[in-house]
Amino acid sequence: MLLRDCYRVVTGIGPDLSGVDILLEGNRIAAVGRGLAATAGAAVVDASRHVVMPGLVNTHHHFFQTLTRNIPAVQNAKLFEWLLYLYEIWKHLDPEAVYWSSMLAMAELAKTGCTLTTDHHYLYPRGFGEDLPSLQFKAAADLGIRFAPTRGSMSRSKKDGGLPPDSTVQDEDEILRRCEETIQRFHDPAPDAMRKVALAPCSPFSVSENLMRQSAELARRHKVRLHTHLAETGDEDDYCVRMYGRRPLRLMEDCGFLGPDVWYAHGIFFNDQELAILAKTKTGVAHCPSSNMRLGSGICRVREMLDLGIPVGLAVDGSASNDASDMLGEARQALLLQRVRYGSGGITAREVLSVATSGGAKILGYDQAGRIEPGALADIALFDVMKLEYAGALSDPASALLFSGYNHGVDHLIVNGRPIIRHGRLVFQDEETIRLKALKAAERLYSKAGIG
Repeated sequence: MLLRDCYRVVTGIGPDLSGVDILLEGNRIAAVGRGLAATAGAAVVDASRHVVMPGLVNTHHHFFQTLTRNIPAVQNAKLFEWLLYLYEIWKHLDPEAVYWSSMLAMAELAKTGCTLTTDHHYLYPRGFGEDLPSLQFKAAADLGIRFAPTRGSMSRSKKDGGLPPDSTVQDEDEILRRCEETIQRFHDPAPDAMRKVALAPCSPFSVSENLMRQSAELARRHKVRLHTHLAETGDEDDYCVRMYGRRPLRLMEDCGFLGPDVWYAHGIFFNDQELAILAKTKTGVAHCPSSNMRLGSGICRVREMLDLGIPVGLAVDGSASNDASDMLGEARQALLLQRVRYGSGGITAREVLSVATSGGAKILGYDQAGRIEPGALADIALFDVMKLEYAGALSDPASALLFSGYNHGVDHLIVNGRPIIRHGRLVFQDEETIRLKALKAAERLYSKAGIG
């Protein structure tokens, strides 16, 4: 494929380029320059209207939550109250709901510029009856997106002082066995893998200290990454001090759940000493601005994290606490929210774009993604900026994607050298079918939960 006469290219490694071509061969970028010739049979895309940039990377999500968005009963709830209500719906998840919620979430992500995503599925209802990870990997393959999910887990239910119903948690021996099976079946360690697996005990208040420790040991044996929710709310801090006698990060440290192969979702309530530990160990953070605002949880100290060298990625979080899977929109929220905390110079548009691309790619273990240069993975987003909402904003076309505009849809999206969005529409799936199937799955969940 040849992307011809790109209006502006965000390389991720240096200054923007204008009027250049980008040649793709296989799943790699072969050349960047002027007047490049297309190889025989190559598709040619006119990119003269587009900001061309590395695909956005989503570092934390809960796909199944797309089916429970905007429920009036929890529109104004805090995290723990929100979870208690929604668990009573989520416990009715079935295979159809998992597949179509995954397809819906990834389709939304792709249509807003995301080429690589994770998912944190931690809820395994008793009697589910089908291998759940395979449903998600099938959805990702059917759509064409690069997918690096986590095998989540919960072992502490209400009877143990946790939040979820008994029917949604698993025995810890079963969890570890299933985690190992998932790694062996699906994890591809190659740098250009279309699928990877990480391990992700849900949170300090939904698993035991022992499971955290054993999950870390299992992940290290298989050389996969680790993930969990951490420091999202003040309630979580209080719970950990009461239950474990330690703050959340100290608990993670004692469990071996720190290091360059680990990333946490949220990280709002880390103190100065804890930020220094994250910096020293190169432990990453998935910043979820919309979810943090939606639940009133607080503001992550991203400015200080970046200054300390802590790896930071961008994330939309679960669609029941966002309530969207809009990656470009999330980048705009990240820009604005840091300025609420730190002032107008709190973070620049270019820093946010870096967090949303190369920052997230490194956190998920893809060092060859997140930039446009020869040899890099051909994961590329093309945004048409020759539209009404960008008029007057093109003195800096790349930053215009964050400062201006209101339609966050990508025009073309290329993953692993193959187009999966063309002129704003999915290439391999019918969008109306996804919408209707997801809607029916949501209605089925509500009916089982007794919600009108």
